[in-house]
Amino acid sequence: MACSATSTSFISSIAAAKSMATPLSKTLTLPNSFSGTRKPIQSPVLRSISLARGSHSAKSFVVKASSELPLVGNVAPDFEAEAVFDQEFIKVKLSEYIGKKYVVLFFYPLDFTFVCPTEITAFSDRYEVFKQINTKILDVSVDSVFSHLAWVQTDRKSGGLGDLKYPLISDVTKSISKSYGVLIPDQGVALRGLFIIDKEGVIQHSTINNLAIGRSVDETKRTLQALQYVQENPDEVCPAGWKPGDKSMKPDPRLSKDYFAAL
Repeated sequence: MACSATSTSFISSIAAAKSMATPLSKTLTLPNSFSGTRKPIQSPVLRSISLARGSHSAKSFVVKASSELPLVGNVAPDFEAEAVFDQEFIKVKLSEYIGKKYVVLFFYPLDFTFVCPTEITAFSDRYEVFKQINTKILDVSVDSVFSHLAWVQTDRKSGGLGDLKYPLISDVTKSISKSYGVLIPDQGVALRGLFIIDKEGVIQHSTINNLAIGRSVDETKRTLQALQYVQENPDEVCPAGWKPGDKSMKPDPRLSKDYFAAL
């Protein structure tokens, strides 16, 4: 009850300040591109390509790109942050799941918006399916825990979330969003990034949607199951659209013909 009272007081103070101060109103206004797509920004990455031979004709292909490693295939950036779960404030630390569970970590732009609640509630409604395959779901946005709490306490029919079966993590410092490469710097919100992290803490899959495009729970589950299958069967790979029970493939020029011959 104390959390609810705090949330109500917090939201009321924001509403009052918004009606009294124009600058605050501008701060709380959604970016113009929120309902569509992020605006392209100037890339700092320099690329140079040369196809000359010798001094004039020697072939070369030079690409100057960022030295940062891709996230997929590398250890997931660890974090510890406040979150809301079961209408209480808790602490969540990603590394606590290493050696124990797979993790589906996904980011969304803001609370009290439009596409976001459809994704969040869809994952919550399928939570037991992920639990059965030893997977924890974690959800992150740049909102405060007070905003998360207020949204959880709002009925779904009013655009709220209702009770969720997994925690909503607060990234008010934007450090988590930045470390996973989903932060839009000029808007201060995260793209719809989703990461599947294995039990060793390694990111094995990522997908990033623009602001207006929701993600698929079914495809996330399918990709996770494919990952688990190839980790349990390291001499096999999963072809396009693979689902449990489908035929897999041997990553070998000769043995793979068995798969193609059966098509």
